[in-house]
Formats: sequence, C-alpha cells, structure tokens
Amino acid sequence: MTFTILLLIAVIIVALAFEYINGFHDCANSIASIVSTKVLSPRQAVLFGAVLECIGALLGVNVAKTIGAGIIASDAITLQVIFCALLAAVIWNLITWWFGLPSSSSHALIGGLLGATFIHAGLNPIHFVVLVEKIIIPMFASPVIGFIIGFMVMCAFLRLFYKIKPDVINRRFKKIQLITSGLMALSHGLNDAQKTMGVITMALVTGGVIVMETGEFNIPIYVKLICAFTMAMGTMSGGWKIIKTMGSKIIKLKPISGAAADFAASLIVLVASHFGIPLSTTHVVSTSIMGVGSAIKGGNIRTNIIGNIVTAWILTIPCCVILSIVLYSTLKLIPH
Repeated sequence: MTFTILLLIAVIIVALAFEYINGFHDCANSIASIVSTKVLSPRQAVLFGAVLECIGALLGVNVAKTIGAGIIASDAITLQVIFCALLAAVIWNLITWWFGLPSSSSHALIGGLLGATFIHAGLNPIHFVVLVEKIIIPMFASPVIGFIIGFMVMCAFLRLFYKIKPDVINRRFKKIQLITSGLMALSHGLNDAQKTMGVITMALVTGGVIVMETGEFNIPIYVKLICAFTMAMGTMSGGWKIIKTMGSKIIKLKPISGAAADFAASLIVLVASHFGIPLSTTHVVSTSIMGVGSAIKGGNIRTNIIGNIVTAWILTIPCCVILSIVLYSTLKLIPH
C-alpha cells in the first residue's frame, strides 16, 4: 500500500474524528437550553438533537463548497496539508472541551488549513477576499448580531406576554422550546457538518479517488451520509462540561429565555448557511444567550465566564495556525 493511500485513509479517519468531536463539542449549541430548563432529560435531549442534526446535515452543500474550494486554491492542497489542518483542529477542540470552553470548531479547522497551507506554499494560494468576506467579517459580526437579535427577541416576548403569570409562561414555553431547540439543532447540522464534508471531498479529489470537472465542487452522497451520521453519533455522546457552561453558567435559563436564545441563534445560522458562510454556531448561541440575559431584569450574566469564552474565541485561529505549522513541519521530517 503506497504512502498516498495510507495518508488518504489517515485523513478520512481524522476528518471523521473531527466530525465526531464537533458533535459532542458543539452539542451544547442545540440542546443546552432544553437540558438546563428541564424540558427534556439529558438522554432525551441528545437523541432529539442528534436526529435533527443528522437531517440538517443533508439539506445543503453551500458551506461545504466554501471550505472545500473557496478559501485555498486547489493546486496548493495536498493530503499532508489537509491531515495537519484536521489534526490541529482536533487537538484544539479536545483542549477546549477539557476546560469546558465553547470554542469554534469552524475557526479551528480554518486556522489549521491556513497554517498548513502557509508552511507548504506560502500566502499566494490563500483566497483573502473569500477569507475576509466569509470568515473574518462574520467572525466579528456574528457575535454582535447574535447579541442584538437575542436581546430583541427576548424584549418582544416580554412585551407580548407581560400580563401572563411567570409559571403559566414557562409551562407554555416548554412546548415552544422544543420547536426552537429543534430548529437550532437542524441549523447546526446544516452548517457544521458540511465543513467536514468539504474537507473529505477535498481529500478524495486530491488523492485521485474522484475527479471534478473544472469549476465544479460536488459533494458525493456517501460523504454527506457518513458525515451526518458521524456528527449525530458525536452529539449522542454528550459534551456535558460545555452544556453546563452554555446552559447555566452564562445566565440561568428559563423556558421563555431558552426559546428566545434558540430562535435568535437558529435564524442567524440558517441565513449564514444559505450564503455558504461557515459560521461559528458557538459564537452565535453564546451571544444570543447573553443578549437574552441583558433583556431580563436581574438576568445576572456571569461576566467572568464570558471573559473565558471570549479568550477562547480570540485564540482559536492563531493557535490552530501555529499547531498546524508545527504538525506539518514535523510530518515533513518523516521519510516516505
């Protein structure tokens, strides 16, 4: 078996590991609110989220095309570049998972791709216009938009239902929260699962397994199915440290506030997915929760927790760039 085939197999294994880890790392994005408000038990919530994320992963390919063919010129992509990018993202996701920090799997992967590409071929292959328009601007804009929309949705809910007793509101919103949380899970699958679809397809093209026509980047159906199933399995495995951070450490969620945060975040993620923007669902969900908390009198947002989350956001891309550079430099020393 040649080195290329072995490396292609390794890339696919690491890509699926990334997808699995993404599932349990980011499962808090879609189910933290219904767990913390006790709308569903943790076991019910992960099954509920896994099914809807799997369905969402099959509904589009625009984000996959951005990752697979939009950021880096195809002639600069090698299996070594993809392998090191994925490995850097996996390492970073495990580090932040261990400390319970909801960092961005999307930005971890993109940072890995940028670092490995740079050490392999320099800056020329990087499509900086796409990088700025679809990665950098959304990275800074999405948390602000998440906060604003979360605040606005919660204000609207409070205005509409201010005459109703709190216990009645919470009973009603437990049912509504199932819908909004399901929508969040669907949108998360639609955006996040596609990132690995794009990477695996990129690897199959680079390894010569599939051939694309010039200007085309189509995701094979078997890649879609494998990635959707893998993310669903990751979601079912939990990720309870991050669920705790998202569901109770930022603010103490109630059914009405949980529904507001999920609705605001899912709306943003669905729009971003339509335009092929590999958004950080973690950024959006976290700041939507913060916006909801700001609209509530006595919301008691934990600023120390927010500081830790923001630190992880800022460090993700540069740390993954460095990690992938180190990994690529190390891989080049291995004789083959």
